[in-house]
Amino acid sequence: MPMGNRTSSSDFVLLGLLVSSEATGAVFTVIFAIFMVAVAANLVMIFLIWVDSRLHTPMYFLLSQLSIMDTLFICTTVPKLLVDMVSTEKTISFVACGIQIFLYSTMAGSEFFLLGLMAYDRYVAVCNPLRYPVLMNRKLCLLLAAGAWFGGSLDGFLLTPITMNVPYCGSRQINQFFCEIPAVLKLACADTSLHETLMYICCVLMLLIPISLISASYALILFTVHRMRSAEGRKKAFTTCSSHLTVVSIFYGAAFYTYVLPPSFHTPEQDKVVSAFYTIVTPMLNPLIYSLRNKDVMGALKKVFAHCSPAQKASSEA
Repeated sequence: MPMGNRTSSSDFVLLGLLVSSEATGAVFTVIFAIFMVAVAANLVMIFLIWVDSRLHTPMYFLLSQLSIMDTLFICTTVPKLLVDMVSTEKTISFVACGIQIFLYSTMAGSEFFLLGLMAYDRYVAVCNPLRYPVLMNRKLCLLLAAGAWFGGSLDGFLLTPITMNVPYCGSRQINQFFCEIPAVLKLACADTSLHETLMYICCVLMLLIPISLISASYALILFTVHRMRSAEGRKKAFTTCSSHLTVVSIFYGAAFYTYVLPPSFHTPEQDKVVSAFYTIVTPMLNPLIYSLRNKDVMGALKKVFAHCSPAQKASSEA
């Protein structure tokens, strides 16, 4: 059916997390709290990187892009989930579903590429520290960020038509809390094997390219660290890379489970748990991992608090 001829009868119904009515209030409170913390933490990270000159480095520039992606990522799915949890109307229009698929595919794809490019940044910082300012110049950083956004957008433009051009004439109930592609394709009333194969190839490539870059970068980093004689140098290299490795493990692990493992290896209930983790929890964890384990970010935060404190204002006025 042409997209313009669709009416409310073509709306999908999001079944949500399917929690008991007694637990809905508690689950809503937890998700809302996570959402607020995630948005606030990412916006604070962006603000600190913007205002503190000590954070005007390639690593923090790429980290600011990660925070932007995480903010948009969580805002794509969680507000609709929260509304559905307190509403009897849990529908989403065909167009809105397509927009949601495009936005979360774009944000997830952009983050895949960005995490891979951040591994290259860590490789240059550890293996070529003296040439780091030259190799990671401003122009290259802008190109890397633009490449990540372009790669994510390409993912969205490829996966959205694949999903939304399938005929849906049976059940309209999506067994998920947002329009996740595998859950939507299960409602198709036609053979989707070709669509699923194309989606599988696309997702594997989206994972394979960044993972290859990450693996190569960290192999060279390990080789360099192994040759270091200074224990302090090894500790500094480990500290430099540990936060990035933690974020990579969390995000890529969830994506691999959802999009690469065959459906026979997981149930719809497990899918919801993993989807909730990477769409709700991960955007909150990323800024916390980078801030709590980073003395430069914590120093910038303390500097802002000190500047805004009443005592500081009183001394400046005096």
